[in-house]
Amino acid sequence: MTTSRTAPPEVTPGRRRWWRYAAAFLVLAVLLVVGGRLAWSWFDPLGERTVDRSQPALLRSIKDLSRFEAATGNFQVVVDLEKDAAFLPDAIKGTRTLFVGAGGVDAYVDFSAMANGGVSISEDRTEATVRVPRAQLEKPNLDNSRSYVFAQQRGLFDRVSDFLSGSPGDQRELYLLAEKKINEAAVASDLRARADANTKAMLSGMLRSLGFTKVTVKFTDEP
Repeated sequence: MTTSRTAPPEVTPGRRRWWRYAAAFLVLAVLLVVGGRLAWSWFDPLGERTVDRSQPALLRSIKDLSRFEAATGNFQVVVDLEKDAAFLPDAIKGTRTLFVGAGGVDAYVDFSAMANGGVSISEDRTEATVRVPRAQLEKPNLDNSRSYVFAQQRGLFDRVSDFLSGSPGDQRELYLLAEKKINEAAVASDLRARADANTKAMLSGMLRSLGFTKVTVKFTDEP
C-alpha cells in the first residue's frame, strides 16, 4: 500500500514579485524616515534663526580723564520686591519677585580737582608733598550676565496681562533697586578708605622712583 504525499504549493511568479515589491517598499520607507529626520535636523525649515542686522557702534565723543581708579568692589544683592492689590488676594492680583543683582563699584580719585599748589617740592628736590582730594564712588555697574530673576510669583490678572502684552513684566525697576542697594552697600563699606590708601601708595612709589627721598601725601581735608 502506497502513501500519497501532498506536494507543496508552488510559488507563482506573481506572488514572488509581490514579496519583492513589499520588501523594496519597506526599505524605501525606512530610508525616507531616516533621511527625513536627518534633513529636518540639518535644515529645520520651521526652526528659529537669529540674524544680527545691527549697525556698527558710532563714536560720538572722546573725553580725556585725569583720575586714578584706585579700587573696585564687587557686590551682590537679592532684591525681594512684592506688589499687592488693596482689596484682592495675591492669587488674583499681585506679584513677588526675587532678583539677584551683581555688579561692581569703582572708587577713584579725581586729580583734576587738585588745587593750585597741590604739589610742593623742597629746594634741594629731595622732599615732595602732595595734596589730593578724597576718593569718590562711581555709579554701580550692574553685570547683566550675573544678574537674573531667581523666582517670581504672579496673580491671575498679572499672568493674563503678561500674556496679552506678549512680554513679561518690566524689569527696569528691579535693576534700579539693585543698583540703589549696591550703592548703599558701597558707601557703608571701606571701599573709599581702601582707594585713599592705594592712592597714597601709588603717588609715594611714583615720586620715590623720580628720586625724592621723602614723600608726604595728604588729602585736601587734612590740616
